[in-house]
Amino acid sequence: MSTNPLLTPEAPLVLSERAGGAVRLTLNRGDRFNALSSAMIDALQREVDALAADREARVVILAAAGRGFCAGHDLKEMRAHASDAAWQSRLFEDCNRLMVSLTRLPQPVIARVHGIATAAGCQLVSMCDLAVASDAATFALPGVNIGVFCTTPAVGVARNVARKRVMEMLLTGDPIDAQRALEWGLVNRVVPADRLVEETESLAKKIAEKPPATVAAGKRGFYQQMEANLAQAYQLASGVISSSFAHAEGKAGMEAFIDKKPPPKH
Repeated sequence: MSTNPLLTPEAPLVLSERAGGAVRLTLNRGDRFNALSSAMIDALQREVDALAADREARVVILAAAGRGFCAGHDLKEMRAHASDAAWQSRLFEDCNRLMVSLTRLPQPVIARVHGIATAAGCQLVSMCDLAVASDAATFALPGVNIGVFCTTPAVGVARNVARKRVMEMLLTGDPIDAQRALEWGLVNRVVPADRLVEETESLAKKIAEKPPATVAAGKRGFYQQMEANLAQAYQLASGVISSSFAHAEGKAGMEAFIDKKPPPKH
């Protein structure tokens, strides 16, 4: 058994830390590559639900302990329930709810990725608003290699990466490196491993300084318009931006800009 206190069975599945307006959620089963077991999904969902009502939290960093970010679903647990269709269905329903919840949080979510992010772990990266990856990180949708097509991970990844590239990942199961993930749009930044924490924290700090109501409304409107047709998208976007101009944050920002003053602190 590991002597690392963060990896003992008694330790929380998800650690939560706060620094200023940033909240860091750390998947805490590094000895299992932070597999998304039913218990891990439930623990992360509870943290996400709590953050939805947390007015002090401005930005969320989703990180992971151990040698990798997330290896996907817990295959040992799934094998133990292989003949239980109701359990399997419930697992994926719960996982789907978690993934959607990340986009519905008012706070932007940044994935801090090191090591592997495979299958549902790759999906988890794709469902965060932003992602910063170590230059040693790898990403894959390898289910086809064991006779399980990564259909649910593909939902998120296909909303980040062009269709034919996602199909290549799905049909070959081959991993892509961090640089290719950057080129394909799965992550925002690739940094040396020894600067991963620093660069992610810097990005989080920059976002945390932005007006929170504006950011929350903008994030919500962004995802809504992405799923709408063109005319509906413009209608939704117009409502969001006009409300922003009428909000106290927008009024204060406009006045400062016109008067050539520094933007107000939030």
